[in-house]
Amino acid sequence: MKIKGNLFSLISVIFILLVGIAMTGCATTPLYDATIRGDIKKVTDMLDGGADINEGYMGWTPLLTASSIGKTEIVKALLDRGADINSTTNFAYYRNWTPLIHAAYEGHVSTVKLLLERGADVEIKTKDNLIESYNKNALQLAQERGHTFIAKMIMDGMENRYGKVKETMPSITEKPTIKSDVDELPSIKAKPNKNSYAIVIGIENYRQKLPKADYAVADAKTMTEYLTKVMGYPEENVVTLTNEHAAKSDFEKYFEKWLFNNVEKDSSVFIYYSGHGAPNVKTGDAFLVPYDGDPSFIAETGYSLKRLYDNLGKLQAKEIIVALDSCFSGAGGRSVLAKGARPLVMTMESLAIPSKVAVLSASSGEQISSTYEEKGHGLFTYFMLKGIKGEGDANGDGAVEIGELFNYIKPQVERIARKVYNNEQSPQLIAPKENEKMFLRQGN
Repeated sequence: MKIKGNLFSLISVIFILLVGIAMTGCATTPLYDATIRGDIKKVTDMLDGGADINEGYMGWTPLLTASSIGKTEIVKALLDRGADINSTTNFAYYRNWTPLIHAAYEGHVSTVKLLLERGADVEIKTKDNLIESYNKNALQLAQERGHTFIAKMIMDGMENRYGKVKETMPSITEKPTIKSDVDELPSIKAKPNKNSYAIVIGIENYRQKLPKADYAVADAKTMTEYLTKVMGYPEENVVTLTNEHAAKSDFEKYFEKWLFNNVEKDSSVFIYYSGHGAPNVKTGDAFLVPYDGDPSFIAETGYSLKRLYDNLGKLQAKEIIVALDSCFSGAGGRSVLAKGARPLVMTMESLAIPSKVAVLSASSGEQISSTYEEKGHGLFTYFMLKGIKGEGDANGDGAVEIGELFNYIKPQVERIARKVYNNEQSPQLIAPKENEKMFLRQGN
């Protein structure tokens, strides 16, 4: 039961004063004070000099404090030296709060990640305090505070640790959906084009229990919304295939039958794929991996890019754009490899691409394609959607050409890949110069 009125105000003031004392260093220990300031060198020097790892202030150990303020380097140093990862605060509002609970509540992503990797207990719950009844675990607090990425991290950690989310946590049976700015459609809408056709594929989960291609289904669903609600594609002309509905037979049906039955000489065609790619280690050929694909038998169960481009080249269409949020080296990211095989350096440019086709790929042949965790999409797809939404309209004429879009996507993806993932990812545009004028989004 909450305490209201003057008593609540008094408690709040006292609490703030106590925190103020702690922050100024009064009545604290040197180790606690260095932790508050984020002085990693002083912290490690004192610990290596024999300082008590648990000395703190009013029940706040250095580990609890560092976790609460997001000092991940200090958290790591303390854990490396034996600090109790599941220790708890029992001070005023923060009763039975572990380092993980503090970090999740405050939204410190890197600290939560480290604590989960080190085996922090995800099931511990806070206890009632002087102000309210408050029995919640780190995941519930992260959800309550709107830290959806952290909530997903905790749920993934639980699934890896226990095999499933425990039944004792009824409020977290589904992973939170991450929404970003590109999930809000722009108000602009291109003129309808009844001769535009699209096949959109997103495969996140695979029958062969391959690593998940995180957010591939969200990529596909959002791309479909852009096509039908922003880019002028009639809904009946857009096929969307996800997970078990994107088997190899579905690829064959729609790439080799449906397109040929519908596309005419003045048609525009758009192909989008988000999911795993794989190399054939014997031939070096690149393959899309359908839902039922097996990297160990990729020639038999995959759908090769060569086959895709050969079929697209036979269409009567005036222009065809292919966008691939995948990679094909087998080195990780959105690519998979037969067990025991080594990653390959793929050369996408060596493929024979028909003259009327322009290909936008998420990365070069030897690189991996990343997901943009905090945005809930593939990194390439996020900036592609953002470009279509308007950021890629360099000359401000209301239309987005494929060349314009590429010039926007490439530096953005490279920047985030380096900054967030310490990784090189350089999108590629493979097309004759004249095809760079193909419109991905027509003007109003």
